[in-house]
Amino acid sequence: MTHESLANPGWVATVERLGGADLLEREAREHKAFERARAVASAVDLLRLAFAYCLGKAGLRLTAAWAETVGLASLSNVALLKRLRKMVPWLERMVGRLIGPGGPVAAARGRLIRLVDATMIAKAGREGRERGGVWRVHAVFDLPTERFSAFELTDEREGERIDRAAVVPGEIRIGDRAYLHAERIANVLAAGADVIVRAPWNGASWRDADGESLDLIEVLKRAGRKQVLDRPIVMMGSAGQPIAIRLVALRKPKWATDETVAKLKREAARKGKALHPSTVLAAGWTILVTSLAPEEFPAQKVGELYRLRWRIEIAFKHAKSGVGLARPPGEDPNLAKVYILCHLLAILLTEPLLIEHLGDSPRRVAA
Repeated sequence: MTHESLANPGWVATVERLGGADLLEREAREHKAFERARAVASAVDLLRLAFAYCLGKAGLRLTAAWAETVGLASLSNVALLKRLRKMVPWLERMVGRLIGPGGPVAAARGRLIRLVDATMIAKAGREGRERGGVWRVHAVFDLPTERFSAFELTDEREGERIDRAAVVPGEIRIGDRAYLHAERIANVLAAGADVIVRAPWNGASWRDADGESLDLIEVLKRAGRKQVLDRPIVMMGSAGQPIAIRLVALRKPKWATDETVAKLKREAARKGKALHPSTVLAAGWTILVTSLAPEEFPAQKVGELYRLRWRIEIAFKHAKSGVGLARPPGEDPNLAKVYILCHLLAILLTEPLLIEHLGDSPRRVAA
């Protein structure tokens, strides 16, 4: 292909990373993103147009003008919009292909660690400003490979679910408080994985190992000077089914407790509410539930594994600052999805370069 859009060596390398021009052309036609070579000569040119619009700072009109100036395409801003809106299934296919199978498993006794989280991106227009509308990018970040292994894009109506992504048997799936849903955790366990999930003191219906009601705050009060609590418990699902799990509570150092309490007080003051005494007491502990066996993973090791969650937070910061993932322009939902998917592709394309230059960075996971 000799078109000007393929003359840049960097763009040629990008096309190859995405599977090559022939594969992109075939998939674009399969997903009806590109059907006839008229104003845009090829699927590869259409993809470059999408990247130019979504990753650049120009709007539709200026992107269309730029494309005509460099000889990439000749179409109006309205025609460009129509083409972009049809690209969602094709871009989703590319994201899935770049994610691909995971790398070697070498963490946590040879087991894959998978961090789950979601980041929110405000919607444009009135829905974002006045109604609090957001796009949620749900993701899974694998360790020790330091790479995203799953993405799903939803709106604000769908919340975090620990079982959203397919389970890799034997993995250890780690999530924060938002993922403490008994039935969802049970689904992950049934698929052959283990979990570590942060637990607010009032986030579940707690039972002891015998099924009797358990007052978690009383358990913390009776801890005395103990630094670690580790005991089998039962979580009750909304349908009444019991889920056997393990409670691990690790006492925080005083400075961390003070910092957490101060933050909670600020939030309560902002909302005009009083801070519940039980919340203050629980602020002195990191409370986790896990299905990992205590013989292999003692409480302190469970705490260390949970603290790996900061890796996915760093990855999201890279997405938002390094790649520029922010509020999509316009109010068209399909155009917003194209915008976000192009940024996810940029993240996946730059991940190998980021890892290559990490060296001894603390982002790397010790086996």
